[in-house]
Amino acid sequence: HRSFSVLVLWSDFPVIHSWTGLYMVTTGTKDFPGFIALYLFDDEMVGHFDTRTDRFEFKEERVKELGKQYVEQKNNFITLLKRYKDNMTTIINDLVHTQAQVHYMMCRSGCTLNDETGATEGYIQFGYDGEDFMSLDLKNLSWIAATQQAEIIKKKWNKADDDFWKKYLTDECVVWIKKSVMYGNMSLERKVPPQVSLLQTVPSSPVVCHATGFYPEKVNISWQKDGQDLDEDVDVGETLSNHDGTFQKRAELTVTPDVWKKNQFSCVVEHKSGDPIHTILTEEKIRTNISPGTGVTAIKWKICRRTNNGSVQEDPGSNPTYYHCVPEQDT
Repeated sequence: HRSFSVLVLWSDFPVIHSWTGLYMVTTGTKDFPGFIALYLFDDEMVGHFDTRTDRFEFKEERVKELGKQYVEQKNNFITLLKRYKDNMTTIINDLVHTQAQVHYMMCRSGCTLNDETGATEGYIQFGYDGEDFMSLDLKNLSWIAATQQAEIIKKKWNKADDDFWKKYLTDECVVWIKKSVMYGNMSLERKVPPQVSLLQTVPSSPVVCHATGFYPEKVNISWQKDGQDLDEDVDVGETLSNHDGTFQKRAELTVTPDVWKKNQFSCVVEHKSGDPIHTILTEEKIRTNISPGTGVTAIKWKICRRTNNGSVQEDPGSNPTYYHCVPEQDT
């Protein structure tokens, strides 16, 4: 009998790193900054700007990582911000006949880098009032209009023969990824434990187990009844980024007071920073409101739509990670 052996080789999948810029210009509203920008590395915010403060700010950890290069890199960002702001303002001014109307233009641009092959890919997309507007075919260096309104802008930009976008998306953007990987390697072992709270608005509402302030991002939150994991009546939310680079997550338990008082319900939070955190559900542990100083904040980029009665509500069709809420005109 012949015998043979099979050699199985295990290898890690290549890591695809990303650098993303999110920009928004608004008109016709005093309740929102005229220009906002967020920068993300691997979906984690590293810096932000808005015209209310008129300052570009890195998150605290990023400032420490940059060290002596902080001022130089900050100035680079400010120059880049001005370019985006000027271009987006020009577009919206060409489209809007009066600044009294509420309109907003959004831009998402960035690049990816395969750490194994070195392959890169850049992109830039514009949106207007929640709809696709225009994007760049980077290979052919030509703008593609998604709407009739965008045709005029497309023709104007294609005639300009501006190599700024190619240089930024294929060169500068990739450099930012490489620098971010280098900075990130300095703090890969950073571990910050979560702070866990039980929240409830009124006795009849779900009990929320809220974990915040943890790093890195991966965390598991579950509810148990008498020591057994619960799947029914539990709704686990997505992980969100806090303004300081840490993360937060929540898991809601729908249960009536008479039921949880007769049984032992507990929230279990598992994170690599330490042992699982068990919080038993009792009246004393429940917080009925969130004070302004708790630091429970997430910067998001979300589309809202104005209803017929004038109220502003979240658009269920929007699905970005980082967003702000802005009103949209009735159509």
